[in-house]
Amino acid sequence: MTNGASLSRRAAAELIGTAALLVVVIGSGIQAAALSADAGVALVANSLASAIGLGLIITLFGPLSGAHLNPVVTLSSWWGRRIGGEGLDGREALVYTAAQTAGAIGGAVLSEVMFGHTPGTFSTQVRGGGHLLLGEVVATAGLVLVIQGLGRIGRAKFIPVAVAGYIAAAIWFTSSGSFANPAGTIGRSFSDSFTGIAPQSLPGFIAAQLLGGILGLALAALLYGNGRRAPKRPAAEVGEVAETAVVAEIGTTGQAYQTVS
Repeated sequence: MTNGASLSRRAAAELIGTAALLVVVIGSGIQAAALSADAGVALVANSLASAIGLGLIITLFGPLSGAHLNPVVTLSSWWGRRIGGEGLDGREALVYTAAQTAGAIGGAVLSEVMFGHTPGTFSTQVRGGGHLLLGEVVATAGLVLVIQGLGRIGRAKFIPVAVAGYIAAAIWFTSSGSFANPAGTIGRSFSDSFTGIAPQSLPGFIAAQLLGGILGLALAALLYGNGRRAPKRPAAEVGEVAETAVVAEIGTTGQAYQTVS
């Protein structure tokens, strides 16, 4: 949920937030690989830093832009509006996606420069194979399900910690390492490092992520329905509202007012 800021301010938040996320992911990966030759130790450090950073970024930018930081999340929001719920319109979704992609590339280049690498060098780490693409489908579907599920049961306030926790776990339980973000995937192709991905691997990964997003939306609709559920009111509060409604109806001249939505 946003605070009604202008589209330009929300786009700036998406750009800066996504750039910050890539700085955390790539920077922690470079640092971890430099400090330890053990790939397992490096992955522990990278996953923890990525999860903590993501949770903080969502908490900071969420009230401004919703902190999507991810075109799949943005497209999920756009779809939610198309089926009658809250979300972004088509123009807003395009602006968000462009800002996220630009931010991801900028964050990747900043990370490279910060660690003394030549900026603009593409990754040489090819990530191919059907098993990795399946991992991306699973990772992205789970991410969308977490976000949509919490939103539809009225518990959106838990999204920052839930998404951070999910990503920390998915980095380990998916074969792909859970990129789960088309903009982030493009950004990571600009870093020839521990967390990079070669440009030739982008089409397969992005297609898998989009498919995972669709699957996540379908699962959310199956489990929670298409609309957001209103949180349950305490019994005492329901009684007070009902009594107010009765008094309002009696006090009018033949016109009843519905006070409970």
